[in-house]
Parts: sequence; C-alpha cells; structure tokens
Amino acid sequence: MAASPLRFSKMHGLGNDFMVVDAVRQSFNLSTAQIQQLADRHFGIGFDQLLVVGPYQGNDADFRYRIFNADGGEVEQCGNGARCFATFVREQGLTTKTEIPVMTSGGRIVLNVQADGQITVNMGIPKLEPKQIPLVSEQRQTLYTVDWDGTALSFASVSMGNPHGVIVVENVDTAPVANLGPWLESHPVFPQRANIGFMQILNRGHIRLRVFERGVGETLACGTGACAAVVVGRLQGLLDEAVQVDLRGGRLAIQWYGEGQAVLMTGPTTTVYSGVLAI
Repeated sequence: MAASPLRFSKMHGLGNDFMVVDAVRQSFNLSTAQIQQLADRHFGIGFDQLLVVGPYQGNDADFRYRIFNADGGEVEQCGNGARCFATFVREQGLTTKTEIPVMTSGGRIVLNVQADGQITVNMGIPKLEPKQIPLVSEQRQTLYTVDWDGTALSFASVSMGNPHGVIVVENVDTAPVANLGPWLESHPVFPQRANIGFMQILNRGHIRLRVFERGVGETLACGTGACAAVVVGRLQGLLDEAVQVDLRGGRLAIQWYGEGQAVLMTGPTTTVYSGVLAI
C-alpha cells in the first residue's frame, strides 16, 4: 500500500515549537504512536505539540483547533500554538481575515493579527472554581496546599482552557522545576494533571516564568502558563493589569483587567520550514 503524503509546517512561538497540519484540505489520522515518533527530536520532526487546523461546522468559529502533546495525548489549549495557528492559516491561504475565531476543546478563542505581524489572542475568561479547573478541593481558595516531602507547599490554580498550578518563587533559575514540576503535574489533586508554572516577580508589571508542561516537560515558553501566572499574581494583589512575562524563549505581553474579563496575550510567531511526510 502506498504511503500517504502529509503536508505540514514547523513553527515556534518563543521556542515553544510545533508541527502544524492542515486538516481542512487533507485528511489527518495519526495514531498516538505515530505522534510520539514524529515528536522525537532524534528520529522525527521534533516538537512540543502537534497542532491540527480542522473545519468547524458552527457559525461562531472559522476553524477547529486541536492540540496533541509530544506524548500523543490530546489537550484543551495552547496559547503559543494559537498564535502560530493564526499565522499558519493566513500563510496557507485558508483565510485572509485579521480577526479569526477558533473553537478548541477548551472553548472559543479569538486570534487577532496586528499590523506588525504579532498576534494577540483573546484567551477567554479564566476559570477559578476547583470543579472547572479541575482541582480536588471543597472550595475555591487563593492558595492551595499539598505536602511535598514533609513540607507544606502552597500553590495557586486556574484554568485557561487547560489546568495550571502556579508557584511563586524567589528565583526561577534556582527553582526546583525538574523535580517539583513533574511531581505536582501528576499529583492526585489534579485529576487531569496540570501545567506547573514557577513565577518570579520582578515588579508589578514584570515577571519571569518557567513552565513544566503536562505531557511534554519544561518548554521554552508556554502561552497559557503566562496567562495563568498573571491571573494568579493579580488575584494575590501582586501584579498590575498589564504585565511583561519573560520566558526562557522570549517575552509575552499579558493583559487582564480582573474577574469576569478575558485574558489578552500578545507575542510573535516564526515559521521555520514546510515539508511533506510519507505516512
């Protein structure tokens, strides 16, 4: 049986890298094992997430946006990927719009292409109730506590369409990301696991952030993680409405005016190359 060609683009948002596939004009049917193989940086394309641009049948969005982590698991949301999604559909001639509504399994988001080429994403309203995150807790709290090696570990939690835990640290360079990240990611308090952010506050309008992503590991940037960190910092009275977020791969601009309001994220995208695979 002849192999089927699969056209794709390799993209990144601040080093958070993606394989992006047009499933509007071609079929997409990769297994978990195939996604894992393609994600391998030695034997495949290499990526943090696989993004799939699909058709959407409703009137409230132009496309369906699916995200698969490097382990092959499908997840609800990816902020850096959303910006790349906007660039991809325009580069591929799938739309000429500068405002692009997109449906994800985590909800509807709107992508806006700025005159300078940067992308602003309306990431929607953060979900703060434990059942919405989801988080095992009888009631919403500003900080939650778990026992970590005999020490009471405090963290905040929010959903940006996907679950996040955020810990405030003195210095992200010395934070125990490699140990605490995977431990808290898969802690029973998060029934669907979670992305774990380590936030260092420089001042009320500037933070540094490292994120251990669910099903991927630490990445150079995490858009939803940046949004979650700013929401957490705002709720704790530590940050202003507009915050610069420095990740290992670069800087994002996040705006959040408070509860009941959507989070806005602005940042760049880069198309590395396009290719064709024989699947």
